[in-house]
Amino acid sequence: MPTDATAPAPYRAILCHFDSYSAALNFACWPERCLLWPAPLPEGATPGPVSLPNDGTAAHQAVLQLLGVPEGELVWMPEYDQGVQTPEGEIRVHLLRFTTFDAPTPALEAVGGVFKPISALRGYPPLELALVREVFNLIVGGAGHRA
Repeated sequence: MPTDATAPAPYRAILCHFDSYSAALNFACWPERCLLWPAPLPEGATPGPVSLPNDGTAAHQAVLQLLGVPEGELVWMPEYDQGVQTPEGEIRVHLLRFTTFDAPTPALEAVGGVFKPISALRGYPPLELALVREVFNLIVGGAGHRA
């Protein structure tokens, strides 16, 4: 899993690519069974409100630098607003979406990741899957948000 000393510790990011032509939504994932950058959620994490600001600018800039993609090819989606409580403190989860025609597979593979559709994510941590499902509902549509 790629880590970056400049990435803010209380934040994680979900990276996705949506092809509006085919309605294909793919998520970045890493071999360690992780769907979040730069690290998986700690043991004991639970969903819940957090007091951290919903500002994904630092995470966005860190991922741009890590992957070496132009700024316009990756956008932070502030309407995705999820928080996680952990024994170590709060974590804000941001959504970063690639806007390119094709997913930047080579850039992600260069840092050890791959893109997969939601249907191929069985076996990943349940809370991370729930967070990804919220992305699916936001982008593709669905029943809505957690109660």
